[in-house]
Amino acid sequence: MGDSGPDAGARPGPEFDDTVPQSARIWNYWLGGRDNYPADRAAGDQFVSVYPQIVDVARHSRAFLSRAVRYMAGTAGIRQFLDVGTGLPTVDNTHEVAQRAAPDARVVYVDNDPLVLSYARTLLTGRTEGTVSYIDADLRDPGRILAEAARTLDLDRPVGLMLLNILGHIADYDEARAIVRRLMGALPAGSHLAIADGTDVITGQAFRDAIELWNQASETPYHLRTPELIGGYFEGLEILEPGVASVSRWRAEPGRFGEADEVDEFCAVGVKAS
Repeated sequence: MGDSGPDAGARPGPEFDDTVPQSARIWNYWLGGRDNYPADRAAGDQFVSVYPQIVDVARHSRAFLSRAVRYMAGTAGIRQFLDVGTGLPTVDNTHEVAQRAAPDARVVYVDNDPLVLSYARTLLTGRTEGTVSYIDADLRDPGRILAEAARTLDLDRPVGLMLLNILGHIADYDEARAIVRRLMGALPAGSHLAIADGTDVITGQAFRDAIELWNQASETPYHLRTPELIGGYFEGLEILEPGVASVSRWRAEPGRFGEADEVDEFCAVGVKAS
């Protein structure tokens, strides 16, 4: 469904039909952003009417991205990131989190949506010490992604690969696993993989009904996966603690009222040992 949602900045002028709901702008709306249009808000409200928990899912998903990148850039010492399925830019994008911990971090964003790429080129600017670049490519073409990423990243050094809310758009699970294997297979030992995708183990039929509504209206259908299937993406990798968990629980500090409730998006971070 895409993790996305800018909250500020002048709109560039991409060619698109703003009367047709677009997933990145709907996600932006759920996050409280301003880069959306009446059609997006109407579609977002319709989804929320069926599944109000989606707003919490979106916000916890974004917080997981920040924690995962902060861990990689800080504790793990990763200095290169490949973020596939960027979505619209928002506060605490991958490059902002990474470059706060390591100003020289290099980040490559990948998306195949012209609107997303237009926003990215306008709003996503890295610090002068680091590098931020963008690739117009589809997740289903990992060879192109790797070839283009190698223009900015040194693929002989560890990379943090981010695949958040994107693998669910691949209908065939075996194909999705093959894409992950292809991408990680090209990266050296010490590389990290972060994945998050929607599940139905917390809210069950309610989320399945909402996703069915989404798929009827969207040009980019989404497929929920169980936590066990999400864990399957990490075959051959060491999954870090706490393992496969709800995005609201992955290394999150308890709030004033204890741990956050689990939401129906699960995640994990793994490391390639050899």
